[in-house]
This record gives sequence, structure tokens and C-alpha cells, in this order.
Amino acid sequence: MTDILRVSSENDDFQKLVFQLDSYLAKLNGDENDFYAAFNKTNLLQHVAVGYSENMPVACGAIKKIDQDTIEIKRMYVLPEFRGKGVATAMLKALENWGKELGYKRAVLETSIKMPEAINLYRKNKYYEIPRYGQYENALCSICFEKNLW
Repeated sequence: MTDILRVSSENDDFQKLVFQLDSYLAKLNGDENDFYAAFNKTNLLQHVAVGYSENMPVACGAIKKIDQDTIEIKRMYVLPEFRGKGVATAMLKALENWGKELGYKRAVLETSIKMPEAINLYRKNKYYEIPRYGQYENALCSICFEKNLW
């Protein structure tokens, strides 16, 4: 990946990647997808990034304020043909660094227990498992993680 650009949630490349992410998650989540989709709206996201390889959008992610000290990593996605090449780690690091620039001290995130590659990515990047939080508290297919940014 050559560039990670900070964009708005209305960015066409971001929207196209999120469409692919949502299609993937709909298949993965099955009957539970409506529950998860309710928490993944992009119109309220103010801090969005798109990763490019040779001017082609290949990855996306966002951060969302939880409280004065905490951001949530949201909408992480890498095109299948670019997985296993360090793209997700680069995007995750870019989002963490953005959070630090904005003064946040902690990042949290939620992913599915059905996504072992994502779980491995977060563990590899020093995220540790925490109890399910907020809207995910009773979502048995969710696994939540946290990382101190400072």
C-alpha cells in the first residue's frame, strides 16, 4: 500500500469499500446482520481513512469518539486480494496514530468471533481482549479488544 489518505465519510472510494464490507458481513452474520448493521452507519463518522495501492482503493477504516479518552476503531476492511500483505496493519497503525494526534489515550473495537484473521490481526498489534461493551454486551458472536495508545 502506498498511501493512506484521510477523507470524509462521503468519499466515493470509502463508500465503495464499505459496500463490499457490508456485503461480506451480511453473509457472515446471517440473521444477526440487522443488529450489527445498526451500529455501522457511516454518516456520523468524522475520521475516515482510505488506503491506496497504485491509486486503487484497497483498504478503509475509521475512528469514532467514545469518550474524552477513548476512540473506537470502526469499518476496517481490506480487499481480499490485498490481505496478508501488511495492509490491515498499516491501516490500523494510521488510525491509532490519528487517535493519538487527537489526544485519545485508548482504542477499543469489536469484531466477530467468526473472523479469526481479524482477531489475529488485533492480537498481533497488541490489542487485548476485554469484556463486550456497550451495544455488544449481549452479542455472543462479538469479541472486543482494547489497546492503550500512550
